[in-house]
Amino acid sequence: MREFPSCFGENGVQIADSSSSSTTRAAQNVVTCVYQCKLRGRSCLITVWWTKTLMGQGLSVGIDDLGNHCLCKVEIKPWLFSKRKGSKNLEVQSGKVDIFWDLSCAKFGSGPEPLEGFYLAVVFNKEMVLLLGDLKKEACKKIESDCAFSHCGAVCIAKREHIIGKKFYGAKAQFCDKGQVHDVTIECDTLGPSDPSLVIRIDSKTVMQVKRLKWKFRGNHTILVDGVPVEVFWDVHSWLFGNAMGNAVFMFQTCISNDKMWEGQSVSDPSALTWASSQQFRDSQLQGFGFSLIFYVWKHE
Repeated sequence: MREFPSCFGENGVQIADSSSSSTTRAAQNVVTCVYQCKLRGRSCLITVWWTKTLMGQGLSVGIDDLGNHCLCKVEIKPWLFSKRKGSKNLEVQSGKVDIFWDLSCAKFGSGPEPLEGFYLAVVFNKEMVLLLGDLKKEACKKIESDCAFSHCGAVCIAKREHIIGKKFYGAKAQFCDKGQVHDVTIECDTLGPSDPSLVIRIDSKTVMQVKRLKWKFRGNHTILVDGVPVEVFWDVHSWLFGNAMGNAVFMFQTCISNDKMWEGQSVSDPSALTWASSQQFRDSQLQGFGFSLIFYVWKHE
């Protein structure tokens, strides 16, 4: 992962470089989650990077205030057996940040993000700011804090992950914080003799289909998920006209209105489909425009 001066600075989470196969493989093993939290009574963004390497699982935590300053960034390097449980603390502006984690009983799927049997907690001046995982009681006991998870008020506002496949690409997805988990399937065959088409299914139900994909390789369409409008943006240009290392990008955006966020910005602009490298995206999220889920989809030939 590229080092950067600010958690949410210019190109802050630019992970993938299609010209490098090693970087591409590394990008495919990163899941990034952004949470809106309260720090000293004000909103802040906490980013959690879950990583997977040949050495094992790892994670990083970055805290960014409203002034776009990275208050701290803590990297917990990949482990085999020794660092599945622990804590780190550091001094920041007007306070102390403590990070606690326990993944000794964590269960993982095919990706780097744990599914259950874990907790990750961020504490500022003995106040719980973020608490992830299903072992919340164990976390509060370890931290000697009687604050409940509901008191944190942390909300996941954005998530990015990578999917690998040949024709069918599947993933689990929540389109809003604490919402229902859905099965998302993206079907696209660009190698067949016929004109390629794009099909997206939610829980095996077809919610959108794009025909004549060579003419519509970028676009957007609104679908309904759990009764909530979700804007789907896609860019499959690299699949159709790029090199073999290219990836497609899909973004699911739940919001009341996209007008301000996308005003004057084309989906063909790569930065429009990369959150956190765009100040416009960050401001829109803090104003409550909704939740963004981005999939980077890679072909495995």
